[in-house]
Amino acid sequence: MEAKKLFAVVGTDARQAAAGRVLERAGYAVGGAEQVALADYILLPLPLDAARTPLAELLRAAKPGAVALGGRLSVQAKTIAQKAGVELVDYFARPELTVYNAIPTAEGCIGILLAERTRTLWGTNLLLLGFGPVGQALGARLAALGANVTVCARRAEQRALAESLGLRGAELARLAALAPAFDTVVNTIPAPVLTEPVLAALRPGSLIVDLASKPGGTDFAAAEELGLHAEHALALPGRCAPQTAGALIAQTVLAILEEREEQKERSEP
Repeated sequence: MEAKKLFAVVGTDARQAAAGRVLERAGYAVGGAEQVALADYILLPLPLDAARTPLAELLRAAKPGAVALGGRLSVQAKTIAQKAGVELVDYFARPELTVYNAIPTAEGCIGILLAERTRTLWGTNLLLLGFGPVGQALGARLAALGANVTVCARRAEQRALAESLGLRGAELARLAALAPAFDTVVNTIPAPVLTEPVLAALRPGSLIVDLASKPGGTDFAAAEELGLHAEHALALPGRCAPQTAGALIAQTVLAILEEREEQKERSEP
């Protein structure tokens, strides 16, 4: 009987624990960071914080042929892996994970909106910046709750998609002119869109939830000076739904490994 392949799951948070359980149910042996030297596969934590995870030391301990998998990997991480002779795979390069991950992000954002506001989302005029996977997941859910959602996006096809889903579409270039009609804004664009002039045009005391990756799309210093409540809500899947987030990562990793095996079989004579 062939021995089970071993996964070393590095990190002890709820997301990694959930990922480990899914991998175990899929037939893999699962251990912790102490099993790295024996592991066929290494599941790195997300985010990969160098202060908490000494990556160079970890990968130097890996056995020849081991594969490490992580998310949103930096150039530095890839360089460390190359020097250690370990193949490094970024599971967030998979578009399906980006789409699935948008679901807990959207739900987490709605939780923030409900907690920070004193009115229902039903009947609220809400400005949503960007209509990628997160914007799409969030816009549909907000509309289902009765919010009047206006989507600001650069690309005409994104605005058309928003309108096809029953939302309002507007050009991003009109953002400053639209701002006075809103007191609730959600940003998903990782570029400086909520600048001081735009923020100043919003209604007094407006709530801004920025979901974009660092540094976000909001001038947070200007927002504070203007008396606006701006929150940079990062890593919502891990914060709000770690079990789901971990399961989604594991499912993506399993798909990657299955494809690798299929490619290997096709290449064999």
